[in-house]
Amino acid sequence: MRSKMQRLMGASALALVMSLAPIPSVAVDRDFVVADIELEGLQRIAPGTVLTYLPVSVGDSIAAGQSADIIRALFATGFFSDVSLRRRDDVLIVVMEERPAINEIRISGNRDIKTDQLLDALRQVGMARGRVFNRTVLERMENELLQQYFARGKYNVQVDVEVESLARNRVDVVIDIAEGRVARIQQVRVVGNEVLSERELTRRLESGSKRWYNPFSRRNQYSRQKLAGDLETLRSRYLDDGYVNFNIDSTQVTLTPDRRDIYVTINLDEGEQYVVREINLAGNLIVSEEELRSLLEIAPGDVFSRRQITNSANAISRRLGDEGYAFANVNPIPELTEEGNEVALTFFVDPGQRVYVRRINFTGNARTQDEVFRREMRQMEGGWYSTSNVERSRVRLQRLPYVENVNLETRRVPGTDDQVDLDISVTERLSGSFMVGLGYSQSQGLLFNTSLSQDNFFGSGNRVSVAFNNSSVNRIYSFSFFNPYYTIDGVSRGFDIFYRETDAAEADISRYSSDRFGLSVTYGIPLTEFNTFRITPGFESVRIKTSDRTPNEITDFLRDNDGPDFNLYTLNASLTHDTRDRTVFAERGNLQRVNLEVALPGSDLEYYRVDYRNQYFLPVRENLTLKLHGEAAYGDAYGNTSDLPFFEKYFAGGTRSVRGFRDFSLGPTDSNNDAFGGNFRVAGGAELIFPPPFLDNMPSVRVSLFLDAGQVYASYDDFDAGEIRYAVGAGMTWLSPVGALTFSLAKPLNDKPEDRTQSFQFNIGASF
Repeated sequence: MRSKMQRLMGASALALVMSLAPIPSVAVDRDFVVADIELEGLQRIAPGTVLTYLPVSVGDSIAAGQSADIIRALFATGFFSDVSLRRRDDVLIVVMEERPAINEIRISGNRDIKTDQLLDALRQVGMARGRVFNRTVLERMENELLQQYFARGKYNVQVDVEVESLARNRVDVVIDIAEGRVARIQQVRVVGNEVLSERELTRRLESGSKRWYNPFSRRNQYSRQKLAGDLETLRSRYLDDGYVNFNIDSTQVTLTPDRRDIYVTINLDEGEQYVVREINLAGNLIVSEEELRSLLEIAPGDVFSRRQITNSANAISRRLGDEGYAFANVNPIPELTEEGNEVALTFFVDPGQRVYVRRINFTGNARTQDEVFRREMRQMEGGWYSTSNVERSRVRLQRLPYVENVNLETRRVPGTDDQVDLDISVTERLSGSFMVGLGYSQSQGLLFNTSLSQDNFFGSGNRVSVAFNNSSVNRIYSFSFFNPYYTIDGVSRGFDIFYRETDAAEADISRYSSDRFGLSVTYGIPLTEFNTFRITPGFESVRIKTSDRTPNEITDFLRDNDGPDFNLYTLNASLTHDTRDRTVFAERGNLQRVNLEVALPGSDLEYYRVDYRNQYFLPVRENLTLKLHGEAAYGDAYGNTSDLPFFEKYFAGGTRSVRGFRDFSLGPTDSNNDAFGGNFRVAGGAELIFPPPFLDNMPSVRVSLFLDAGQVYASYDDFDAGEIRYAVGAGMTWLSPVGALTFSLAKPLNDKPEDRTQSFQFNIGASF
């Protein structure tokens, strides 16, 4: 009985096991027609997506052995880690196990490369949030991260990856990075050079040992991109010197065993130097060949120079662009002759289609009226395209005080071959400010100022300013309004009104104080694109206050000219020539200004002052500008006035003239041995200006090395070149939110015992 019960129980158990066992795979011994398809195991993937990839549908006949193809097709999607097929009668059952989805990628320990950059790199190898996680991609992912760091010279980097399982078949990928430090370049060697020395070749490379004078330099940090740029620098140097067949044979980058130091060896073949035998112009020249040849920087007999050839081709393209050929192509073709190492150079000119400008479109001007920008344009809609006019328009827009950046693109009009649109994107800077400031100046002591100004009043381009400034020397109240386009032709008009109280003794000048009230109107008349004439009639009331310590020079002047109150009817006239590329931190161009100031007949005092200033900016090389500047100024009285008024005399010394000497200290003194000023001033100097090498991405800061010279004389007849003072030093200017802050450290070269020197000078302030 027991044995029978055991047999029955065993049979039941076997039946139960058989009922729970998987349905056998599709039989391979006979075909069947699929009556229905069932999908099992799906969690996130939609059934419709699976049916799209499934190479069989209801009604299809499955042949013997076709199951492997079906499984292979589903595996190819990358969505599944396991796929099996089952059959129930004529129903095909597809059982799938989905790969987990990436819920989040967490990266820690990265400082040199931003997280967004690393995530973009991972996305390129198939790793991103929401995508299917595939363990076979992990190794590719780690390699990609390593390559990102290797490209930056970090060969000690370690990348640890962990996968954390979550509910609903999801995972988090956790990446911990130990970056290590950048491998340092200990030496860059050049092998194979005979004409140029190794020092001459390596000194301009971006890769190499750190300069002694720049401890913050990253020059010794290795990166592949930087080395590639250095190789191109070498190639350009030799091609500019005529070595047409120059070649870099190989580059070896050797890493020390501890992966901390790098040695770079560049093997090169200089080849032979070539000279230009002849220059030909071919193609459709449009303008005369004689004019085009005048644009060439290279001539027969010159050493072959890729830079000069490229500049010549660009000059021809720009000239054709001025005729409306916006897309002219100038292709220089050199033909080498082995005998004599000569090059026959031919410039093939293809002007293309002449085009005119259909529309000029402005974007980005959220506050400024469209008309304000259009009036600065020198390229007109409906006119032939002109490269010079387009570039000049860009510069004029860039010079506006309320514009930070200008991007100009020339775009062909679809469907035509003779029309283009100019798309101009402007980035506006804040044009209005309310400022309360506190600062300190060596010449004026503690400064307090408050101002309300708007350079772009209601988006009109007009400037309005109300200000109050207070220091130990000056207290100033002022209001000004300026319209740069009073007329459609560009005539400007402005109004100024001010009241100023001055205590000259606080500036170490003769002991007196003054109250001055004035108002004026200014008209600016553009004579040419670069020349402007301004005329400013005005009125000024001056009251002089003296004390027991006021010097005789001042009391005598007041007695002889019926002081201490004076009413002056003034007229200022100036002629300005300005070709600078920028008004602030210019890199090229010339600024010249002649200014005449006259107290007109009928004034209580009659005098004049003439001033000439010249600034010339020359780009020495990229990010290095040479500034040459000079000034000569002279003033005198006429009519019944005895002398140029003491409150209009010239001074020198300080951050705005000759650094290294105290403000206003150079020139004649009064009977109290205080600075009195003079009627004649000369000043000038030279300055090398460049961005600070230890501060990257700081466009608002410039440093300089300078030579200053200047002196003030009682009159023109007293001029003595031997009395001019000189100083050398270094300076820095920062365009801060409260204005230009200047610092200088100077060494006078020929100071005398009576001179008042000051090595460190500054003007600094801060808003609160």
